[in-house]
Amino acid sequence: MDWLEISVETTGEGAEAVAEVLSRFAPRGVALEAGPEGFGSGLVVVRAYVPADDQLSQTRRRVEEALWHLGQILPLPPPFFRIVAETDWAEAWKQRLAVLHVGRRLVIRPSWLPYTPAEGEVLVELDPGMAFGTGTHPTTQMCLLALEDFVRPGARVLDLGTGSGILAIAAAKLGAGRVLALDTDPQAVSVARENVYRNGVADRVRVAEGSLAQTVGRFDVVVVNILARVLVEMAEQGLSRRLKPEGRLVVAGLLKGQEEEVWDAFQRAGLTIAGRREVEDWVALEFVRKSANEDSGLGR
Repeated sequence: MDWLEISVETTGEGAEAVAEVLSRFAPRGVALEAGPEGFGSGLVVVRAYVPADDQLSQTRRRVEEALWHLGQILPLPPPFFRIVAETDWAEAWKQRLAVLHVGRRLVIRPSWLPYTPAEGEVLVELDPGMAFGTGTHPTTQMCLLALEDFVRPGARVLDLGTGSGILAIAAAKLGAGRVLALDTDPQAVSVARENVYRNGVADRVRVAEGSLAQTVGRFDVVVVNILARVLVEMAEQGLSRRLKPEGRLVVAGLLKGQEEEVWDAFQRAGLTIAGRREVEDWVALEFVRKSANEDSGLGR
């Protein structure tokens, strides 16, 4: 299948609004990437893909109209459109990826590149395919750092919006006993499953199509790397109830200026802020469910 790639370069402050608009049209989600000069430039490229089917002309017109209306309140350059084949998309990613070291032990190796891990390193082999999640984005790296800190042997971990499966696989290789990895995109589910088998952790990681509504039970660690708007919705829908007492919730995908709303939402849901990480313009927040708040679902 061919896809229409839509990309908009904007400021970090405007990226959330652009991503929200594009997410209405993109069945596979939206990616936020560094601008041409890197993450330190303050510019972000918001990228989305829509099917190049018989509705393409209508879809493109609706996208252009939605971005035009947004541009009346937020200065935006014109969007860039191009048709890409699925194989071309994958090859483009391959050219941009390298072996990546994160934290004390984690190493992310694209499946097509050779690498021999040193003693004590935890190797995650990855082929992102058409799913988002390569380890290069600051939000993913902050989640990996948090998993390295919080995953204990035998822990139960929930990864919502798993994408390529990178966080779920890392959790398993860091010692988690059971990992549930969910995504609403069937293509991401397929890619994540392939990566799970590639890494030999299929006995500990279950990948399924779904989101918070399809989640039952409680977990020691929950990680969600997604848009701020969706995080607030999840807080209101009871995400905190998926944590065991003293369990850790890690949320990322936040730009500076968005964290207060997310912070407040999860504190209203009964969680206590336990940590904050920041890389360039991106923020990850860490919450803990205190035993005293286990069943209240309310309070700060």
